[in-house]
Amino acid sequence: QLHVVESGGGLVQPGGSLRLSCAASGFTLDYYSIGWFRQAPGKEREGVSCISRSGRGTNYADSVKGRFTISRDNAKNTVYLQMNSLNAEDTAIYYCAAERRTFGCHLGMNGYANWGQGTQVTVSS
Repeated sequence: QLHVVESGGGLVQPGGSLRLSCAASGFTLDYYSIGWFRQAPGKEREGVSCISRSGRGTNYADSVKGRFTISRDNAKNTVYLQMNSLNAEDTAIYYCAAERRTFGCHLGMNGYANWGQGTQVTVSS
């Protein structure tokens, strides 16, 4: 069974940091771009960041540029999202998903499969 599992969420104070992980199970991430998405209460799911299969291509939503960094370790079959300078607007359930893709990545949800169950990130004092 092919799926991804997110971890690393939690409660953090404004200005704090968290690192999320997206681990693949049942398949290798080598052939997939990975996207991170989030959904806040009452809002639509939105793309946050993505990384190409090689790791050389990345994209970020304007709201997280300069604060979040996506990376991947194909040897560990894991993609990371380092989140710094967190604020209340970052509170959401964070999901990762995989798209089999040769080049690049995108922040739209179409094309992504193998969605995880999500990990809750709460930014509050």
